[in-house]
Amino acid sequence: MNHTVLQYLLAAVVVLPLLGSAAALFPAPPGLRGRDPEQAVLRHGVTVTGAVLAAAIALAAGFDHGRPGTMQAQTDISWIPALDIRIHLGVDGVSLPLLVLTALLTFLCALYSYYKMPAGPSAKGFVSLLLLLEGGTLASFAVLDLMLFFLAFEMTLIPMYFLINRWGGAERERAAWRFILYTLLGSVVMLLGLLLVGVKGGTFDMVALASDNGGRLSHTTQLIAALALIVGLAVKAPMWPLHSWLPDAHTAAPTVGSVLLAGVLLKMGTYGLVRIVLPMVPEGAHTYAPYLAAFAVVGIIYGSLACLALALPSPTTTLNGGSALSHRSGAGGDLKRLIAYSSVGHMGFVLLGIATLTPTGVNGALFANIAHGLITGLLFFLVGALKDRSGTTDLDQLSGVSGAALYGRAPRLGGLLAFGAVASLGLPGLAGFWGEMLAMFGAFEPADGLSRPAYLTYMALAGFGTLLTAAYMLIVVRRVCMGDHPVEPGAEHGAARPALADVHGYEFAAWSPLVALTVLAGLWPAALLGLTDPAVQQLLAGGN
Repeated sequence: MNHTVLQYLLAAVVVLPLLGSAAALFPAPPGLRGRDPEQAVLRHGVTVTGAVLAAAIALAAGFDHGRPGTMQAQTDISWIPALDIRIHLGVDGVSLPLLVLTALLTFLCALYSYYKMPAGPSAKGFVSLLLLLEGGTLASFAVLDLMLFFLAFEMTLIPMYFLINRWGGAERERAAWRFILYTLLGSVVMLLGLLLVGVKGGTFDMVALASDNGGRLSHTTQLIAALALIVGLAVKAPMWPLHSWLPDAHTAAPTVGSVLLAGVLLKMGTYGLVRIVLPMVPEGAHTYAPYLAAFAVVGIIYGSLACLALALPSPTTTLNGGSALSHRSGAGGDLKRLIAYSSVGHMGFVLLGIATLTPTGVNGALFANIAHGLITGLLFFLVGALKDRSGTTDLDQLSGVSGAALYGRAPRLGGLLAFGAVASLGLPGLAGFWGEMLAMFGAFEPADGLSRPAYLTYMALAGFGTLLTAAYMLIVVRRVCMGDHPVEPGAEHGAARPALADVHGYEFAAWSPLVALTVLAGLWPAALLGLTDPAVQQLLAGGN
């Protein structure tokens, strides 16, 4: 495809959501109002996100797949000459899959919200914030200037804060404040690292800095900058022990907020590690890699154990009409919180792959990024639908004594939940398998200069984490999907369970692309690895 056309497509991908966000605040033209103004603005959200997705797909189709390591569709315009800050956009094999994933998930969220708008204030604010969030996330993956990256990174914080605070569930204000405080503090630390790299490197241009491979930065400068960048980005990743904002944010957020938070916002932290830390401060990255790997493995085990504790039945005291009375209170046993903690474990594999500093490990991390976005996005959609039907996500209340019997009450919903669970535990043939396997392969043979015995220990612990993941996911499937079938009212075995609506048409439309891509990525991993590998090789070699 013509270079100019690709430039316009990439610019459209970044700018359209921002324009759409502003337009959502204005009254709809009389001919486009539909039944009411709320329907019109929700349709506006679907239209704009659909146009962005179409532009992203066209960009991916026109991308030169023979040169994925080369930055393509570049636009480079001077913005603030005094500070040498430029509007520099571009895309390569690392950022292209993330752009398409972001555009896809946001479109599916807008489509889902058109039919199932979360309870809260006006739809205008909701759609405007959703589009602003999309614009900031897409810009983070497309910009090639350190200061623009920081601005785009920050642009996502405010809309997500308001989505949680105004459209969230119980304890939403506390969760929103924890989210904004943690991420803002992380951003301040990250900004110090970005300024140090840009000022000492003589430019804020990310391509030039990657090509220089830290040549203009002293060893001490690289150590300080790498520490600031890793800590700042690790908050968003999220890396243990900087993860504690995540479970609260996911539990309180509306369904689409949880999908986007897990599906794309967490990826901004790991993308920054690959795009900025590895090529620009390689000596610092090499120094801190063993510590990053250690924290990653602790996150894998910690997240899995937390999920296992949430998945297991709580102590019960008595039976009341066939239901167990539970000692558990608060957020304990919450299925949505369990999926949130699973993200800590899965993102630990991403961080472990990056910490190996090898093409195998980094490619595994990037693959796991995409797989996690697809699978966890699907799981949050499903848990949100389950809450809409049953009024709760508490596992003890859902499952009762013998199980929630979702297979019998809503078989399609139960089948999709089981599919998401086995994809999340890394079943071979589905997308979740390849990223985690490659991350552990990278740990088996880390980069030169890194302690192989230490990384073999990390690999073994990560492997144990996969067993824990299988354990808690299978317990969830047992408790939610299986159990006694519904019985007729008045039957001698107990009262009937209330009927549940199975998958609606709009839910099928929003979820089926995630299912299809999870299967496709699992059966044909070369489609994604063929994009990322040349770009990763180039980044690790300093752009040479």
